[in-house]
Amino acid sequence: MQLEAITWQRMAERLAGHLDEGEGEGGSEGESQRGDGAAWRRVCVDGAPAARTGVLAEELAGALRLCGRSVQVVAAEGFLRPASLRFEFGREDVDSYLGGWYDTAALWREVFGPTDPGGTGRVLPDLWDPVTDRATRSPYVELPPGGVLIVHGPLLLGHWFPFDLSVHISLSPGALARRTEESARWTLPAFARYETETGPAALADALVRADDPRHPAWTGLTGPTG
Repeated sequence: MQLEAITWQRMAERLAGHLDEGEGEGGSEGESQRGDGAAWRRVCVDGAPAARTGVLAEELAGALRLCGRSVQVVAAEGFLRPASLRFEFGREDVDSYLGGWYDTAALWREVFGPTDPGGTGRVLPDLWDPVTDRATRSPYVELPPGGVLIVHGPLLLGHWFPFDLSVHISLSPGALARRTEESARWTLPAFARYETETGPAALADALVRADDPRHPAWTGLTGPTG
């Protein structure tokens, strides 16, 4: 696999340019085409918390806004399930983390459904605050036709979410262990299983290696290989 050294800003510009160039083609599988011809584009930035997916998501949002596009960034952490459900089998249960921590049904209903063909574009930016363990009560955001939805966070490529473009930020096992907070290192086996069972690097349109966050490298937009 050939990787190209690149900055986060330049990567975001390349991704934004690809999304902007693709607008108006229509009819491609996965694109959220409305009956009036306008489309919402849905982008994934996937990676463990240590990969800091929000950095690229915000860089991409800024680059798209410079292109005149409306953007809504949604963090998967805003759709955690209540603690009573997350910790039903203990606070450090790997199986629960992989399959039960994130409210995928709410993401489908509140984020992806509104940007489906014929949708309203009315997106909920977050649902649950894990610190207070209460609903955030955030207001809905109107994403106009032609806007871009960017969803970022861990384990996103294992749920068949309808992304038009996906980026996976990868860390080597050593880098992931070093950059994961001590209190969260019990999740390391979960990410090892995610790599082997889901294969996000093969599913993503672009793979980023970020062992040193100051010097990322990527494959460019190659398309899924799996």
